[in-house]
Amino acid sequence: MDCRNEIAVVHNGIIENYDYLKLKLEKDGHVFKSETDTEVLAHLIEKYFHGNLESAVMEALKVVEGTYGIAVISSRDPQKIVAARRGSPLILGIGNQEYFITSDVSASLAHTRDVVYLDDNEVAILTKNGYETKTVQNVSTYKKVEEVLWNIDMIEKGGYAHFMLKEIHEQPQALRNAMRGRIDFTDGTITLGGLISREKELLETKRIVVVACGTSWHAGIVTEYMMEELLRIPVEVEYASEFRYRNPVIESNTLVIAISQSGETADTLAAMREAKHKGAKVLSICNVVGSTIAREADCGIYLHIGPEIGVASTKAFTAQITVLYLFAMHLMRLRNILTQSLPDMAQHIKSIPEKIQSILQREGEIVEIARRYKDTEHALYLGRGYNYPVALEGALKLKEISYIHAEGYPAAEMKHGPIALITKDMPVIFIATQDSVYAKVLSNIEEVKSRSGKVIAIATEGDGHIAGKVDHVFYIPKTSDVLTPLLSVIPLQLLAYHMAVMRGCNVDKPRNLAKSVTVE
Repeated sequence: MDCRNEIAVVHNGIIENYDYLKLKLEKDGHVFKSETDTEVLAHLIEKYFHGNLESAVMEALKVVEGTYGIAVISSRDPQKIVAARRGSPLILGIGNQEYFITSDVSASLAHTRDVVYLDDNEVAILTKNGYETKTVQNVSTYKKVEEVLWNIDMIEKGGYAHFMLKEIHEQPQALRNAMRGRIDFTDGTITLGGLISREKELLETKRIVVVACGTSWHAGIVTEYMMEELLRIPVEVEYASEFRYRNPVIESNTLVIAISQSGETADTLAAMREAKHKGAKVLSICNVVGSTIAREADCGIYLHIGPEIGVASTKAFTAQITVLYLFAMHLMRLRNILTQSLPDMAQHIKSIPEKIQSILQREGEIVEIARRYKDTEHALYLGRGYNYPVALEGALKLKEISYIHAEGYPAAEMKHGPIALITKDMPVIFIATQDSVYAKVLSNIEEVKSRSGKVIAIATEGDGHIAGKVDHVFYIPKTSDVLTPLLSVIPLQLLAYHMAVMRGCNVDKPRNLAKSVTVE
């Protein structure tokens, strides 16, 4: 609120120069009631208010540095809401003689499927007579009304106790949706409409850089292994938050892949913009149609898996890997690289949804393991090759929603420090599928058992050898090494979910976390 309690602001973002602005406002006589950067906005708008709210907002925002998605009202200019955006998502929902300002389309989906996506440095003025959009410089803009293809059923729990559990169980259908219309399962031909105009650049690509955060970063590591094996193209995976503050080397034949479920992740968006500024072509992997990253990328692939409501990402992770696998197959055909048979690869990916379903049908086995370890305070996740990023993802899921300290490591790195933590009370979860590094993982299991560690193994069906070496084993169907993460991650998602529920945690809204991280 401002000094006179006449202006109210809702703000998502960070005002970077708020200390400087606050000092100036205090010298002008403004009295602050909090230490928040948001209050500075209210006082700034009050300073520039001369009878017209949108003019005051525009003038205030001209001196603001940082990010914001704001909505402003004032008793001095009633019957009006002014909203503005820079770096933080803002969406205008257009209903029947009603409007909604949200940061995510799912928030207004119960009321309307018609939306307008505001761009950076853009302002929306809402009155009972309609709405208009302008730049912060007061230049009118034309905005296309987009239709959201999701429906209200998709954002309801559908009989599940939590959205996270619903989304774990949606994965078989989600992956079918991600593949639908994109793959010919007979000959392995891939059709990706968003890439048709960019095939020349894709052919010229000599290096790939993946920028992402959190779960999407783990999908990026799977992508690194996949692309280098199938295409023999060097791939680097960067934390978007670090990439944006370095001076990365980007050549004209570098393809940057920006992965973000929401398409609004602030650090990933900034990293993508930095890459484009340096001349790279950017491919986006997003779930939300019309999101900022999707709109600003040179080309992109949507997941088409419906909304993901639970804060801890599940179906987006498996869908990201799936569409990037299709992308790799597409590049293999474009470049005439046949390191593997495309029809065989198509059959492997076709069988994945059914195999995930078979894992989900044995959820009760995971419940029993969760019950045994729900009171633990530490856990270690270990994997090698394609299952190393799965170990990272499993550990992230557990710590996100159950608040149990968990770490993921390459199994061989255990000897370089983490092995000192192993006790008889700490579970060590190995992803020990029968792949090219299976024998090495068995050796790592022996090292843990020799130190009285409790071992939970995710193993391949038909492996009659591993049960005698571990305390608990959960079997998953056999598939190709490159697709193993799509199966091995499922029991880890379920384990994290059930341990969190048993500990009384709010799995859909874990503390201190947000679904779309729109600030640094």
